[in-house]
Amino acid sequence: MNEDYGEFIQLLHTETGIDLSLYKEAQMKRRLTSLRDKRGYSTFLNYYSSFHSQPHLLEELLDRMTINVSQFYRNRKRFEILEKKVLPYLLQNKNHLKVWSAGCSTGEEPYTLAMIINHFLPLQNIEIIATDLDGQALEKARQGVYPERSLNEVPEEIKRKYFVKTGVSYKVKDDIRNCVTFKKHNLVADPFIPSCDLIVCRNVLIYFIEAAKHYIYENFSRSLEGGGIFFVGSTEQIFSPRRYQLEVFDPFFYKRIC
Repeated sequence: MNEDYGEFIQLLHTETGIDLSLYKEAQMKRRLTSLRDKRGYSTFLNYYSSFHSQPHLLEELLDRMTINVSQFYRNRKRFEILEKKVLPYLLQNKNHLKVWSAGCSTGEEPYTLAMIINHFLPLQNIEIIATDLDGQALEKARQGVYPERSLNEVPEEIKRKYFVKTGVSYKVKDDIRNCVTFKKHNLVADPFIPSCDLIVCRNVLIYFIEAAKHYIYENFSRSLEGGGIFFVGSTEQIFSPRRYQLEVFDPFFYKRIC
């Protein structure tokens, strides 16, 4: 880590509460250097000094940090397992589900979860808290309007049931949007949401160093009800789940040991 970048991440931590030292340095530094250079700054400190006079630059940096790449039913086979195996298990003795979608980006994932769970429960029995670090992404998520390409994996019957076409875009219907509460949340600084039946955090932890992952896994585990399920991304297998009082339920799904 060069001195300039080190001082930059300390200043950013003080300013925003976001600790970039917990992210994999090579990936993050490469991404932010590209953005800094694109905006015409030769050093990170000069770049940082511009944030107060041009706050949109800080918002842009946060957006670049959080890598908002999402679509409905992303990795559709995993959602099929959720529907056919995980949800029937979770609903054996429940008629209400509390779900946390962590790192929800622009909202495609939590809305997908609401649509799938609605096959089993009425919408008023579905509680989904969706969190992300990026305030701009959360605002887009609340609006619930998406280009057609975001719906490439959505089955036609789901598209007809839960979306309204508006020009060239699709809007999530209000009854689905009302199931989801969007909140800003920092996984390494803010309190975790308690008493969850299902936590979904996919394609987020790959960007963190091991110490940060350990902290996050421990807290996700504590946030789950006994027997609750933790759903991770297809590159985020947990190699020692019992360390976190978890056990494999299905590949990429982990059950909280009661």
